[in-house]
Amino acid sequence: MADSSQDKGFTLPAPQSSGNNLRDTGAPTANASASSPATQALQIVKQVLPPAQGPQPRDYALGGGALIVLLVAFFFAKNAYSNYLAGKRVPPGAANAAGWWLFIFLTGLAFASVLVIISPVKFLTPLFMVPLGGISLVALVLMVLSGRRS
Repeated sequence: MADSSQDKGFTLPAPQSSGNNLRDTGAPTANASASSPATQALQIVKQVLPPAQGPQPRDYALGGGALIVLLVAFFFAKNAYSNYLAGKRVPPGAANAAGWWLFIFLTGLAFASVLVIISPVKFLTPLFMVPLGGISLVALVLMVLSGRRS
């Protein structure tokens, strides 16, 4: 029936180096029989995938838009927290100060989070995170201290 010497399995065609091939980078290719299948697969992946790029201006615009939306929400949270403290008989000036410290605390955390989402490699460094974390931590402590009843 079937000749056992013939392999009828699935095989990939040999790569062609025509000028209209999208994956052709113009680099000379090595002999297919001399390289291993893993090396060939790695070469194909390198040719197909675009080079890694940093954040695009679109990413910064989306991050800035998200930050503006969060700032509006944090402003409403600041007013709600100030009214809550005023209802607990905290002096109005201290309640307002505590609300602003809450706003600064949340803004620092949101800014750090947006930066990390935009580009973790670039912004998840001590140069960016230590000042933002320090500002947030100081604002948290001052919020708690100024929100106490005198």
